[in-house]
Amino acid sequence: MNSLGLYIHVPFCDGKCNYCDFYSFKATSKELDEYTDILVEQIVLWSNKLIDKTVDTVYFGGGTPSLLGTSRLVRIIEAIRKAFKIACDCEITLEANPTSANSIDFSELKINGFNRVSLGMQSALDEELKLLGRRHLKADVITSVDNIRKSGISNISLDVMLGIPQQNEKSLIETLDFSIFLDVPHISTYMLSVEPDTVFGRFRERFTFADDDAQAKFYMLTSDYLKKQGFTHYEISNFCKDNKYSRHNMRYWELKDYLGLGPSAHSLIGSKRFYYPKSIEAFKNGQFIEDGEGKTKDEYIMLMLRTDRGVNNKDFKLLFGEDLSDSFIRKAKTYERHGYIKTDDNGISLTEKGFLLSNTIIADLI
Repeated sequence: MNSLGLYIHVPFCDGKCNYCDFYSFKATSKELDEYTDILVEQIVLWSNKLIDKTVDTVYFGGGTPSLLGTSRLVRIIEAIRKAFKIACDCEITLEANPTSANSIDFSELKINGFNRVSLGMQSALDEELKLLGRRHLKADVITSVDNIRKSGISNISLDVMLGIPQQNEKSLIETLDFSIFLDVPHISTYMLSVEPDTVFGRFRERFTFADDDAQAKFYMLTSDYLKKQGFTHYEISNFCKDNKYSRHNMRYWELKDYLGLGPSAHSLIGSKRFYYPKSIEAFKNGQFIEDGEGKTKDEYIMLMLRTDRGVNNKDFKLLFGEDLSDSFIRKAKTYERHGYIKTDDNGISLTEKGFLLSNTIIADLI
């Protein structure tokens, strides 16, 4: 496997959202320049270690990568092109918030190879966005999508959050209808998780959060609604039309090699996992932490069961030189009787109902 995915982590935001516990903070223009310098240096260093690799996906995530601005983003992608062999059909994704996206020259990014944008919408209701601590409005999403499309980039993804305080089925449908109205080919959905070191976590008593039953209803409603609109539920959290799945994210589930550059970024190269600590200084000095063995049988099963393809017998034997065990198949069939799993001669996969309880089922299976 000589292909490689590059993940470029940008740990900067214009402020913390009420639910966010990611490693991110505000930065000055000088700090953005300095971080860009560090990224370019590390890109060159790693390319000398991975000279046999061809990059076929690049993903700028964060944080808010669009805060780097057009010129810095172009400089980074130029550094990648000079340092690595790049596939002619390389998927290059930029995560952006609607407010910062409005200041990006997407036509310039398109000229330099960017061909996919993931927009952090979360909700189409201004009151829900305010509760989340977002700094954009519904109108900003419309403007951003319009600007992106005018550049010639049509592969657009929208983030939708489930379980927002005060969210109900009516408001969720309003957000889904808005996403469908914008005619984007990809939607990523995320269940709100209340982490301790966040505004939601520290002041939990001030908010009304969805309980497990409400979250389950939101999840199934979203899945049913989007599938009726022609979307394929190709991974637990992701839906696409016209086969516009995220090729980069699929690398993670399929255990293909990827290199994560930036503080807190994770990598899988060969069978080794490693990550950079949450420190720009450590990243600058190339100090990463070994994270154990990757590409194991259990890891493959765990990740592929997140997808609609599930675990394929032929692929499993090709990777590990053996069939799925009889005991594994027997246990899977017990879940099949309750509608959580589908089994056939090709392998096993989770149903929509099974996706909802995926963590419990996968843990039991492996």
